[in-house]
Amino acid sequence: MALTKRTIDSLTYMATDGQRQVKWDDELSGFGMRIYPNGKKAFVLSYRIAGRKRLMTIGSYGQYTVDEARKLARKHLVAVDGGIDPLETRQRDAQGETVRDLCAAYIERHAKLNKRTWQEDQRRIDRFIVPAWGGRKAKAVTGTDTTALHSKIGKTAPYEANRVLALLSKIYELATQWGFVPKGFPNPARGVARFKEHERDRWVSAEELPRLAKAIDSEANVYVRMALWLYLLTGMRKGELLAARWEDIDWQREELKLGQTKSGKVHYVPLSAPAMAILRELPRLEGNPYILPGHIHGRPLVNINKPWTRIRKLAGVQDVRLHDLRRTVGSWLAQSGNSLHLIGRVLNHSNQSTTAIYARFGQDHVRQALEEHAARLMGVAGKRPAAEVVKIGQKSA
Repeated sequence: MALTKRTIDSLTYMATDGQRQVKWDDELSGFGMRIYPNGKKAFVLSYRIAGRKRLMTIGSYGQYTVDEARKLARKHLVAVDGGIDPLETRQRDAQGETVRDLCAAYIERHAKLNKRTWQEDQRRIDRFIVPAWGGRKAKAVTGTDTTALHSKIGKTAPYEANRVLALLSKIYELATQWGFVPKGFPNPARGVARFKEHERDRWVSAEELPRLAKAIDSEANVYVRMALWLYLLTGMRKGELLAARWEDIDWQREELKLGQTKSGKVHYVPLSAPAMAILRELPRLEGNPYILPGHIHGRPLVNINKPWTRIRKLAGVQDVRLHDLRRTVGSWLAQSGNSLHLIGRVLNHSNQSTTAIYARFGQDHVRQALEEHAARLMGVAGKRPAAEVVKIGQKSA
């Protein structure tokens, strides 16, 4: 029986014991009309995909005409021929697959597996992305939305706005692979003009260091205090240090292994005598694998911006950012006559010419540079050498 308005109007529920009653169309195989006990009628499509038999409701009679429903059925069958299950697609869309869902998938399926500094991505997601679009479907975000968010953040933090934009670009690149958005979906972060960034040349001078050392030692939180000293002694990036675990330390070789760095390569950080002294004296928290543990059990120290703001204000160096401590290492090494290539090795710059497989050859030169840097830095800071430098329970006068 070919389904027409007349034939559908004449259909009544005749099944017994609540069984499904469907009248199939002679014109299109798999297309039919389901009649419910209460008299409701709905267009359905039966198909088989990946060995599974599926019955999909297209829509109710009245919502669609016969011709409209048959046209949709043909469209769904084309999708089935292409290996796409239209019922699964509809169910996924109905579940939402919001920006919040996409960001959660990004953290679990990509960031945690590939980035030691994934907490920074989580922080930006929680602070900027989810508050703006958390409940919106991922495929509903447009370039205009991204431009507006980028501009809003950029009013007070242009560099941070650029980092959020780069994060969004990566998230939506993966969203296409994971099926959160359809193939060919335009990445909403692409084509948005970034704020111009200027390379900073701010570092802590020899005149400023004694004040900064005193301010650091006045900090009550031992882990914040030691984190800042380790930044000054090693030149590590913020996220790399906070994500470091005790198991990453080679006590015999006196070095710290960073498995996931910004350059994407394994990096071995030589630890000078003062740095080793800090690590030996630093108290460990049971059940927490991180060198610098945070307030949450089993988690690392995440954010030290508030104590750093107090410290730099006390030291009178309010314009010194946390990342400038890394620049301080580079600048002090340069002032000591070390080559740019060696400084790049120390700071693990991505444009270094030596490949990762040779990274550990020549570590003696890197170690010597950091040893000399540490001795000079601690001397100017008014600290005593070696293991007496940083007694955890003491604070400088």
